[in-house]
Amino acid sequence: MTPGASRKPDQLVFDLPHRQAQGAEDFLVSGSNEAAVELVDGWPGWSHPAYVVTGPEGSGKSHLTHVWSTKSGAPRIAATQLAEDAITAFERNAVLAVEDIDRGLHDERVLFHLLNLAREKRGAILLSSRALPGEIAIALPDLRSRLRAMPLVRIAPPDDALLKAVLVKLFADRQLTIEPHVIATLALHMDRSMAAAGRLVEETDRLALARRQKVTRALAAEALANLARDRETE
Repeated sequence: MTPGASRKPDQLVFDLPHRQAQGAEDFLVSGSNEAAVELVDGWPGWSHPAYVVTGPEGSGKSHLTHVWSTKSGAPRIAATQLAEDAITAFERNAVLAVEDIDRGLHDERVLFHLLNLAREKRGAILLSSRALPGEIAIALPDLRSRLRAMPLVRIAPPDDALLKAVLVKLFADRQLTIEPHVIATLALHMDRSMAAAGRLVEETDRLALARRQKVTRALAAEALANLARDRETE
């Protein structure tokens, strides 16, 4: 057991709802991601055949895509692997998820054809991206215009309540008991992203194990300083 583990800190329970959709019980909902959650929960009653969900790394795009895929039966295909067989996959159930379109499209014409099919067949396509559609380099003019015109749902950087709740959960997963003032210090000074929360908890746990001590404000500050120094040397 990790040093300092005894019980979950009841005083650090935040009043954030968990998703009700299948397979997403651990996904915390706040103002920063509720629009994307509502989109997934709103299927099959979508008013458009395709949507783009954007958000920073680690914000939950893959998680929500997985939930929608499970709910709808949609195959999930990485944009970098998008090829003709994706059309066959879509035609089975008229649903498809294409992930990380900002990382590059293997075949732009295939995606354009899929978007047309979704409209013709009243199907559904969910796209995910870290960047806004207008910021993605697309060579095919028709596809570039289509992506920019598609309805966009953004996942914002985590708000204060969500960031603290995620820190609590990540620490609890490592059997670390954290006092409220330590969580508040971390949330105040850390980079505001889910990815940063994961790195911070990992570094704090590493220090706690090495020192064989519980997580204090001083230890948390050292973890923050270590990560800041690492960023400067990258």
